[in-house]
Amino acid sequence: MVKKEELVRKFILMRNNKEIELADPNRSFSPDAVMAFYSNSYPELTTSTVEGPTYRNDCLEFRFKTTVGTKG
Repeated sequence: MVKKEELVRKFILMRNNKEIELADPNRSFSPDAVMAFYSNSYPELTTSTVEGPTYRNDCLEFRFKTTVGTKG
């Protein structure tokens, strides 16, 4: 029998040039829903986008990228 394991999801936010790792509040939330969940604590998430997932260290890593103050 094959054992199926779900990968841990990590959510990363850059704030003041530091990475902040946010816990997965609910496995059933989409990455956009996780971003909305944390937007009260981190207002910059209201104007951010989700990048990923990237597989790293046996985890799925999602990054929240702010779009305020960027040109292009």
